[in-house]
Amino acid sequence: MKKFLDGAFGRYVLPAIILQSVLMGGGFATGREIVEFGAKYGALGWLGGLAIFFGFTIMAILMFEFSRKFKSFNYRTLLKELIGPFWFLFDIVYLLLAILIIAIMAAATGEILQVTLGLNYWVGVILITFIVGILNFYGKGLIERFKTFGTLSLMIGYLVFASLVIFQTWDQAWDVLATGDTSYMTGTVSVFAVIWSGILYVGYNLAVYPATLFSIERQQSRKESVWSGIIAGILMTVPWFLTYFSLLGHYPAEKVMGASVPWLVMLSDYPIVVTIFFGVVVGWTLIETASGMIHAFIDRLDSQIGEHTRKMLSAGQKGAIAIGTLVLAVGLAQVGIIDLISKGYTAMAYGMIIVFAIPLLTIGVYKIFFMKDPT
Repeated sequence: MKKFLDGAFGRYVLPAIILQSVLMGGGFATGREIVEFGAKYGALGWLGGLAIFFGFTIMAILMFEFSRKFKSFNYRTLLKELIGPFWFLFDIVYLLLAILIIAIMAAATGEILQVTLGLNYWVGVILITFIVGILNFYGKGLIERFKTFGTLSLMIGYLVFASLVIFQTWDQAWDVLATGDTSYMTGTVSVFAVIWSGILYVGYNLAVYPATLFSIERQQSRKESVWSGIIAGILMTVPWFLTYFSLLGHYPAEKVMGASVPWLVMLSDYPIVVTIFFGVVVGWTLIETASGMIHAFIDRLDSQIGEHTRKMLSAGQKGAIAIGTLVLAVGLAQVGIIDLISKGYTAMAYGMIIVFAIPLLTIGVYKIFFMKDPT
């Protein structure tokens, strides 16, 4: 397995898989995210999807190449290379957004597991908290293997869900596209508003990018960074479009478009085995997202502690930090999914664009193309 991960798969595909797997929890799992950042615009929503694809791809290519060139394999060293003494600003936004994303997933998972598996809300949350703690206790190797197999399962799951819904509702979805229906929104919908919504979606999801930095150590050339970034862009956008077309089949029904977890409503008429499978898949997305984002934060702490004390965090300390972060997120989850996504994600998107996207698109591009490789 190690030889496989250290080969072409590890250089080209694994960073993309990890990036997509961490994204899925905060980006697709409930379906609410796609409503807020695309599907609510009905027939014009696909324009936001194109903006999302190009945004994800460009940012992945630039981050992979910047990290490879300057050997920045945790987000603290990357940000210090990118924005120097202002790196702590990213730290602030990243931590707030990480807790926000995990809070949304905790709230969604509690609701989904209760509906699909009949589990008490807190049983599901405690179980997932324990698993994330174990993953961070054992570290990088187990997380890579968990994500490699998990992402394949997640993609199969989303293909199954979307295929079921799209097959049953494609005529309605096509009518929405053919008639240019944007009726869920009041007033005229501008193309700029749809594209900007896509940009904001990319913006808040930039928080998941540092979670893949540890896997970029294997990349040895710009070609590998570029192709890996393109693969990442595709993997990250396909579930968005699958969810978008599924939602179009129910557009503009408030029962679906206004639901906390639209996927649950869309799958409610199918056999119970489908909704149980959905519950398992979404539980897995929470684990992948939480473990990936917390692993990136722990790597950053490890780096800073090592600089000052020459000691590293123990496995037990890493597990405790993971569980502590999840506990904070579970407390925030009581606010509710809809408010957290519509207000929290939008605010954090602007923060991420300011402290990460703009520096990477300016300073990052300059250093990638005009500075010599460090020796």
